[in-house]
Amino acid sequence: MADNELIEIHKQHRSGQDKYTYFLLAVTASAVAFSVQKTSGLKLVWPMLPLGFAVLLWGISFYFGCKNLIWVQTSIYANYSLLQLHKGVHPQQPDHPQMLAAAISGVRSALESNAKSAQFYAEWQFRLLIAGAVLFLAWHILEMALLTYAP
Repeated sequence: MADNELIEIHKQHRSGQDKYTYFLLAVTASAVAFSVQKTSGLKLVWPMLPLGFAVLLWGISFYFGCKNLIWVQTSIYANYSLLQLHKGVHPQQPDHPQMLAAAISGVRSALESNAKSAQFYAEWQFRLLIAGAVLFLAWHILEMALLTYAP
């Protein structure tokens, strides 16, 4: 496979991951807005606890989505630095081979750490979004049950 093909596949993959993250952020923000709209003008009562926890989880999910984007960008920058070091064009390129090896090792280690952080936040962004949705449904079912069995 030619370098251009690899670059194009990488760009498409990266673009897809970004779109997915932004989609989850939009869904999360919409869920919070919908919850606020559904409860506008209502009194705060105990059956709203699942909804309150759902909104809390959605808020954390949104935060984790933002952190994921930051860690992805940090990983891309580290990867760029690693490529520069390998090509010998880094702005702070070490002259000595041992120093170069140490720099490459350090950047590679940072890249791996950044990627792990990005993956952690991506996984938890999705998990918390789903957990919030489950709590929202629990709240909705509870509200329906209370209306059904109300005197």
